[in-house]
Amino acid sequence: MTTPEIDLRSDTVTRPTPEMLAAMAHASLGDDSRDGDPTVERLEDLAALRCGKQAGLFLPSGTMANLVAILAHTGRAGEVLMEANSHTLTSELGGIGALAGLFTRPLPGYRGTPDFDALRAAVRRPGIGRSKVGTALIQLETSHNHAGGAVLPLAQMAAIRGLSLQHNVPVHVDGARLFNAATALGVGVDVIAQHADSVNFCLSKGLSAPIGSMLCGSSEFIENARGYRRMVGGNLRQAGPLAAAGILAIEKMSLRLAEDHATARQLADGLAELDSNLVDPAAIETNIVRIDVSKSPLDAETWERRLGAAGIRVGAYGAERQLRLVTHRHVDAAAIDHVLQQVRKMLQR
Repeated sequence: MTTPEIDLRSDTVTRPTPEMLAAMAHASLGDDSRDGDPTVERLEDLAALRCGKQAGLFLPSGTMANLVAILAHTGRAGEVLMEANSHTLTSELGGIGALAGLFTRPLPGYRGTPDFDALRAAVRRPGIGRSKVGTALIQLETSHNHAGGAVLPLAQMAAIRGLSLQHNVPVHVDGARLFNAATALGVGVDVIAQHADSVNFCLSKGLSAPIGSMLCGSSEFIENARGYRRMVGGNLRQAGPLAAAGILAIEKMSLRLAEDHATARQLADGLAELDSNLVDPAAIETNIVRIDVSKSPLDAETWERRLGAAGIRVGAYGAERQLRLVTHRHVDAAAIDHVLQQVRKMLQR
């Protein structure tokens, strides 16, 4: 019997559940960008309620949600402060500059959390001379992709929120895996979102919907964001079926994310037993495991190729020194055991 492929490249490979597919088949087909659609409106209300915000907006992707949020907060003027390895800086192809026309100031940080003293020193009012471009937005990310799924501490978020209020600068949270962060902290997503003016999260990662992200904030902010969504081509027509899957993603799939965190820890523990240089299990907070192969006799591309030949898909990352493995609902404990067996064979070779 052929062993099924194990895909650990991302939790974006998750497929909709049978219940989602059934709901999609019977969803409303209103025009979301013209007269509105009741299923989309229900999804937006649900997302806003969960995040403790006044309103929500359905968008095709997390990258677009971040861009629209940045545009709505800044009006294409000023400087955005964020941790140097934020997803917006490393993986969104410069849209913040090319499309939003904004300056960015990367800040040093630890496991995705920007250094507070550096952030405080970087906040400035707009002025003339000495290159005083004013701070228009502070952006945070949790869980933090580049930092291996690390979760921002709530105390640090609260301190940054206090700083933002002192200087009248809004805060946006890139929460692509917001529900993973909340699960790790043992709180509702609203507890995280309270420290920001706006927050987005993806429906299409561990929550298993086929497409979509949510942006939540004040009613005025979301109304402004709707205009920018149209500007960047994000308006959707018959979006009811997609929204129907999104509703179930929030209501049901968010409840099982601890399982993905458990398999990620199982993977990290097993890898550390094989070679303690590969990963520190104590650093695994959510469902992302970054493997450091710099001290391994094989580079990351070789790991990727050899594991692929064994039916295990992983992603090389970071100039052939790292692999990123992401657990999700299609990867159970038995699958992780199989992965560890194949890694053991590969290292023995």
